[in-house]
Amino acid sequence: MQTQKPSVSLIRATSYEQEALQASLATLLQPLGGMSAFVKPGDRVLLKPNLLTGARPHKECTTRRELVYEVAQMVIDAGGQPFLGDSPAFGSAKGVAQVNGYLPLLEELNIPIIEFHGKRYQTVSEDFNHLRLCKEAMEADVVINLPKVKSHMQLTLTMGVKNLFGCVPGKMKAWWHMEAGKDTHRFGEMLVETARAINPNLTILDGIIGHEGNGPSGGEPRDLGILAAASDVFALDRSMVEILKVSPEQVPTVAASQRLGVCPELTEIDFPHLHPDLLTITDWQLPDQLMPIDFAMPRVIKSTFKHFYIKFLKEPMSIYGKA
Repeated sequence: MQTQKPSVSLIRATSYEQEALQASLATLLQPLGGMSAFVKPGDRVLLKPNLLTGARPHKECTTRRELVYEVAQMVIDAGGQPFLGDSPAFGSAKGVAQVNGYLPLLEELNIPIIEFHGKRYQTVSEDFNHLRLCKEAMEADVVINLPKVKSHMQLTLTMGVKNLFGCVPGKMKAWWHMEAGKDTHRFGEMLVETARAINPNLTILDGIIGHEGNGPSGGEPRDLGILAAASDVFALDRSMVEILKVSPEQVPTVAASQRLGVCPELTEIDFPHLHPDLLTITDWQLPDQLMPIDFAMPRVIKSTFKHFYIKFLKEPMSIYGKA
């Protein structure tokens, strides 16, 4: 029986201004059936942006709040009930969202920000069954993955698959760096299995302005003028590495998805708008050098304490500075 090709919608988009972005998103999702193809009335819909950090709010380290707002509005118009969640590297989802200007837009739409809580779920690979995933994502009716395209000092690039690692709650991410990071292949496979377990219904990638160089937070903004969307997150990531002219073998998540047989070949992907060849970026800046993926025990402990300090001391104390 012939199976349908995965479809990746790629368009040029250069503005986060409200009307222009609304039009871009409508065009982007039209060949996929629009938002109503993914969200039905009454669905609880997790919006999972990249809320990496509040440390560099003007350096495009996080998914743009304007994009999240417009996607949330589309979900509401389709009858869904959106909520926003993430598990930032440092601090809380609400704290990072606040620094990056999310709160007024979320409050306008009455969208709650939730903190992730871990629980064990069955994964495809028994090697990763002890991986704890957030129940808020696993038990949502719909998951909309909203990554930012960025260079990454450990994984070369971070896109749709890597963004779903944010569904591993709290500082469990640092412990997984220590447990699986000694083998780049295994770490990539862990990220792929996380993505397969979360199984996002829709991924919309923010590539209007990316983050290149020493990412995920130490690089610089880069105008790309691209929006991408797909129900198949692996097909989307494969398309983006083609656009950025980065070999799939250089990106552990893409390489692992190919080894595990979940990443389609470029010729097996349908591009209803633009083909990656028409969006090619020839001078995208990768990190100066790659850092080891594995975390030694002292680094894990230091990272864990920093996370808890920001989340439970620094963020709560910051409200007194606004009195």
